[in-house]
Amino acid sequence: MTARTLFVTGTDTEIGKTRISTALLRGLRGVGQRAVGYKPVASGCVAGAEGLRNEDALALQAAGTPGWDYDAINPYAFGPAIAPHIAAADAGATVDRAVLDAGHDALAAASDWVVVEGAGGWYVPLSDTLDFADWVAARGWPVLLVVGMRLGCVNHALLSAHAIAVRTRLVGWIANTLPPEQPRLAANLACLEARMPAPLVARVDMDPAPDFTLNPALWFARTYPQGYKTRSLPAV
Repeated sequence: MTARTLFVTGTDTEIGKTRISTALLRGLRGVGQRAVGYKPVASGCVAGAEGLRNEDALALQAAGTPGWDYDAINPYAFGPAIAPHIAAADAGATVDRAVLDAGHDALAAASDWVVVEGAGGWYVPLSDTLDFADWVAARGWPVLLVVGMRLGCVNHALLSAHAIAVRTRLVGWIANTLPPEQPRLAANLACLEARMPAPLVARVDMDPAPDFTLNPALWFARTYPQGYKTRSLPAV
């Protein structure tokens, strides 16, 4: 079994990538797919009896198909809540592309889908010679952009979308409403819908249910259009 992969990035940190990634996983599992989340690099981890653990990676582990150890979901875990490449350097580590690839490929070999969640935004560095954009573009993965709807989101979203589109395939964007609700939310949404180079996949309210799902039918055909008819999802 070789999984399809979707990479989830965002316009900034703390704008809802994990909320969206876990909803994607629940939606895929709800239609019978073996789906697993992958948080290859995480900072802001908390030390416990079993080692460093990251809240976002734990959420991905809980939302995905059971049976995977934490280290398979999050191979690089760092304590300080700082940029990953700085956290790695402080820990005397270097994020290695081969380790990232091997971790993904192990999950993909036993799954239908791997939802890979980035850290921060599209161009976040992972080392002196590697960033998320380099890695994802080299793998050729389609990308879903989470836009945190707050003041400044139009510029952030357009910059991110065009940066992604020149490196790989931007399949769509999700409007994630953040508290407090921004003034003129509807006008900002309309502006982005008119200007973004990819379609709006979904709008997520400010306080969705903790276990809300995103229906794969909203985004699947755009993600793997060549394989949609021959490898389609079960009916929803």
